[in-house]
Amino acid sequence: MTSLDSALDLLDKDGVRLTVEDAVATVSLTNPDKRNAQSPALWRALAEAGRMLPGSVRVVVLRGEGKSFSAGLDRQAFTPEGFDGEPSFLDLARGDDAELDAVIAEYQEAFTWWRRNDIVSIAAVQGHAIGAGFQLALACDLRIAAQDAQFAMRETSLGLVPDLTGTQPLVTAVGYARALEICATGRFVYADEAERIGLANLVVPGGELDGAARDLAAALLAAPRDAVVETKALLRGAAERTYEEQRVAERAAQARRLRDLAGLAD
Repeated sequence: MTSLDSALDLLDKDGVRLTVEDAVATVSLTNPDKRNAQSPALWRALAEAGRMLPGSVRVVVLRGEGKSFSAGLDRQAFTPEGFDGEPSFLDLARGDDAELDAVIAEYQEAFTWWRRNDIVSIAAVQGHAIGAGFQLALACDLRIAAQDAQFAMRETSLGLVPDLTGTQPLVTAVGYARALEICATGRFVYADEAERIGLANLVVPGGELDGAARDLAAALLAAPRDAVVETKALLRGAAERTYEEQRVAERAAQARRLRDLAGLAD
């Protein structure tokens, strides 16, 4: 997405590229020939990208090269041979519970860091965002969809469940009943509906997707960093707090901001 000379490539491996330009990082999925299908190697690269973010980064944009954001898990995972150098999913299923749990937890790390309070993440979604691709978009705080975007949670049609951290943000975005219907039927949610039900913040023509992500990133950078960090923490925790607990959290956050602005912070 970035093209200026000041952009710095920090990672480019296993279908993932991390580029940083000032306070904005761009994570690109770089295997368009396979519609950015996902694999354990790609998940490890995504987790590594999260660990490599410089402290100066405030906004992270996630995008997929080519016609699709991500068509989901590479079906090779379900073949007896699996991926080169990786245990197949069928072999994992034969392991004990602790081993299987640990492996899935490792896969989930690619999807967890996008909601850190010190950054705001934006998924720029075009074409297919299916299964693991849908869950990767859901891992981000905000979603911009191209007019051709198609979201679908197809895990249940394969006899599986969405296990890459997508269930909680989906329920938060669209509510329990609609989330259940989307997951259980595996149907496609097209861009206009995604915007209507709160799954997408904005829908734009495909040719304007990267520009819209840049514009949103710039808008997010306009406010002081610490104010955004505190506000994001308040909003993320709101659903877990009572009304009175949220009032207390707001007061504490505001006290920190006031002291900081007055030059009295520790």
